[in-house]
Amino acid sequence: MNKVARVTASFWVIKIAGTTLGETAGDLLSMTMNLGYALSSVILLGTFLTALIAQVLSRTFRPALFWTVVLLTSTAGTTMSDFMDRTLGLGYAKGTLILVSFLTAVLLAWRVTEKSLSVSNIQTTRSELFYWAAILSSNTLGTALGDFLADESGLGFLGGAALIGGLLLLVVLATYVTKISHITLFWVAFVLTRPFGATFGDLLTKSVEKGGLNLGTIGSSGVLAIIFVTFIAYTTRRDQRTAQTSM
Repeated sequence: MNKVARVTASFWVIKIAGTTLGETAGDLLSMTMNLGYALSSVILLGTFLTALIAQVLSRTFRPALFWTVVLLTSTAGTTMSDFMDRTLGLGYAKGTLILVSFLTAVLLAWRVTEKSLSVSNIQTTRSELFYWAAILSSNTLGTALGDFLADESGLGFLGGAALIGGLLLLVVLATYVTKISHITLFWVAFVLTRPFGATFGDLLTKSVEKGGLNLGTIGSSGVLAIIFVTFIAYTTRRDQRTAQTSM
């Protein structure tokens, strides 16, 4: 049985809310609570691995568990990227390049091993592990790319979010008017939604002097959590009704 969420419009709403929440929640742990990037990365990566084990061992698709793992890849990705870029001193550009290389290696290994990069028919443990490795690396990459656009490109938080939003619209357009593989477009969109969430999260939390709205990590995380949970509940109920109708 397929153990991942169907890719619909609701999927992308939840994904963007989750990645933005991951940015604000990661900053809440590492910065607001002052745990630091290294300790926060260890805590969040450990939590992610625990949830991932539960997801892999599950025999059916469980929406709450699936999206919890996605959220944790985002929070862990935020602190790991910050640890690489700031604590290790690699910088945003070099960190982004390393993470692009890692994501490319994961996708290539997945394609060679499984002969497919399908995200709608994942039924084996090996495919599922490749799926989650790609998601974790893409969310970590998105944080580095988003921070690079916001801090070093000169675009600022709003400009970075606008640029990524424009690129996402092009991906949507390409889905309907080109013959580009939908699997390829999925992974492009999946990577881009992370820096969109990262820059949008920074826009919500950072001070006005830094180009943000100064809503704070706690308030922003609370609002995003409500959106995240509400849409998960909606899609779960929708899918249950669909299943009952088709019986």
